[in-house]
Amino acid sequence: MPKIFRVLIWTGVAALGAFALATIALRRGEQINAMWLVVAAFCTYALGYRFYSKFIAAKVLALDGQRATPAERLDNGRDFVPTNKWVVFGHHFAAIAGPGPLVGPVLAAQFGYLPGTLWILAGAVFGGCVQDFVVLLFSVRRDGKSLTEMAREEGGKLGGIVAYAAIISIIVILLAVCALVVVNALKNSPWGTFTIAMTIPIALLMGVYLRRIRPGKVLEVSALGFVLVLLAILGGQWVSQHASLGKWLTLGAPALAIFIIIYGFAASAVPVWLLLAPRDYLSTFVKLGTIAMLALGIIGLRPTLHMPPLTRFIDGSGPVFAGKVFPFAFITIACGAVSGFHSLISSGTTPKLIRRETEARMVGYGAMMAESMVAIMAMIAACVLQPGTYFAINSPSGIVGAAPEAAATTISNWGFPITAGEMHSLAQAVGEQTLYNRTGGAPAFAVGMAHIFANSLGGQAVMALWYHFAIMFEALFILTVLDAGTRVGRFMIQDALGHVWKPIGRTSWYPSVLATSALIVAAWGYFLWQGVKDPLGGINSLWPLFGIANQLLATVALCVATTIIIKMHKARYASVTLLPLVWLVSVTFTASLHKMFDANPRIGFLSHARQLAATGGNARLIFNDRLDAFVTGILIVMVAMILLESMLEWIRILSGRKEAKVKESPFVPTRFATEEQG
Repeated sequence: MPKIFRVLIWTGVAALGAFALATIALRRGEQINAMWLVVAAFCTYALGYRFYSKFIAAKVLALDGQRATPAERLDNGRDFVPTNKWVVFGHHFAAIAGPGPLVGPVLAAQFGYLPGTLWILAGAVFGGCVQDFVVLLFSVRRDGKSLTEMAREEGGKLGGIVAYAAIISIIVILLAVCALVVVNALKNSPWGTFTIAMTIPIALLMGVYLRRIRPGKVLEVSALGFVLVLLAILGGQWVSQHASLGKWLTLGAPALAIFIIIYGFAASAVPVWLLLAPRDYLSTFVKLGTIAMLALGIIGLRPTLHMPPLTRFIDGSGPVFAGKVFPFAFITIACGAVSGFHSLISSGTTPKLIRRETEARMVGYGAMMAESMVAIMAMIAACVLQPGTYFAINSPSGIVGAAPEAAATTISNWGFPITAGEMHSLAQAVGEQTLYNRTGGAPAFAVGMAHIFANSLGGQAVMALWYHFAIMFEALFILTVLDAGTRVGRFMIQDALGHVWKPIGRTSWYPSVLATSALIVAAWGYFLWQGVKDPLGGINSLWPLFGIANQLLATVALCVATTIIIKMHKARYASVTLLPLVWLVSVTFTASLHKMFDANPRIGFLSHARQLAATGGNARLIFNDRLDAFVTGILIVMVAMILLESMLEWIRILSGRKEAKVKESPFVPTRFATEEQG
């Protein structure tokens, strides 16, 4: 194509994107079409990938297609395997796309659609995609080493130790929040509980079928899994209407929490081929299909956003969670914009599969863009609801009241009209007993998604089926992270304790597997139980803690990446990681100080503990608040140590007091370039 046409095309994309962003940002007093968010996202991602990621690939990282990757050099058919780039893209996307891009935007919608949308777009293009891309490439050039190993090698022993402690702490908080979202989505829902429970035997059957009955028959097991999942959704409707079964499966939050803790232990202890691998495959299958259908539904229906661009709750008085739009919108939405958890995947299994170095751009930068698009669709799903409906679903009973009439009156007085009758009719339409106080974001996303699907595929008569399909879709997203995260945490504990007593470090020794699985599950199970017992719904305290922890992990990853870039004699380009690093430090440190010391009991952990103590509140809740403040403080101190050590390292290198030397694997020419030419 002639250059003039390429220039005209990209100029047109830029102009369309600018117009869409202007429509989103400047339109006041009237509702806008959700398509403007889709157009703005598409144009922003296209420009970011075409120009910014290409600049990073060429100038900062200098991707070398002639250099053999560890997947080629260390190919063992098990951990290191040269893999087709589209397969690697799918694996990486499935691994990074947990609950964050679905839940965070829904919760942040209490501020209106504008702050979250702008953060998702800018955060992904200039922060999240960059982090995933550079960490992936640096791990590829170091034989697939983990983030903690790179931190130790490039930043010193202290950095490695602190990074390890920070990462294991963050994994615990992440898993607790994942489990709490599932609990809040399934409580008092026999239909949802049955459907999700049935995915466990379905995954087990798929594992046995693929390993023992029909080895290698992937298409057969895919069709089998798809049919059984649909039957589980339809069966859930029958179960919910059954007099006895419906009653038995109508479980409260504590009972569901116990079952999920037991499940987490079992998922960590059983062989990976039996549950984890088939569940991951089933999850990826459902994820990609559902996301594609949701995108088509939004394009076909072109729904109107009923949520205003900015709400009254930007002042910090929000019912879903307390805190002003800065900094809390930027830690509430982590996955979808910038997520430190992704750095664990980018330095985990993915770098061991990359066939050519040049493919790191598509996998690292591209997969994060795809996840960011999921976050945009979650924002749309939340904002197509009437604001009164949104707040009725997401507000805890401690804020709006437990009785339907009281909740409806409170929300209506905020300026978002809703009646108890309307909420009752909506609950009946989606096959639920009630939709009040369903904190956690997942039920609101499911209602929005069911609304979009029902109006484009099947009508209101099948809205209940779409709602429970959406709940199953979200739970599969989340339980995949719970399965894999618990196992990763177990490996990390085994590795650490193996230095104390070697048998514990043997991943094949079953007593060690059981003991370390119990430790990691007990750790996140405690925080889950804390959230379940929280009268404010748990999300108010745990989701900000998760957001802080996740963004602090991104801070660690960007510190390591900046250090490596400076050591590569590319200090003039260090701003590509340094600017998002500075932003994240300002956001997370500010949010952490608010969560620890803010005088508002709905925001500050310690002020809430003092309020409870003054009124003779529950001693366990007081302890939990103080523990949350302590955990936040420890995380901040650890990350501050890494940040300080990194800055001192940069000064030593730039001043010439220390030689700028990276610890990459030696260059080995790839054989794939010759094979492709031949």
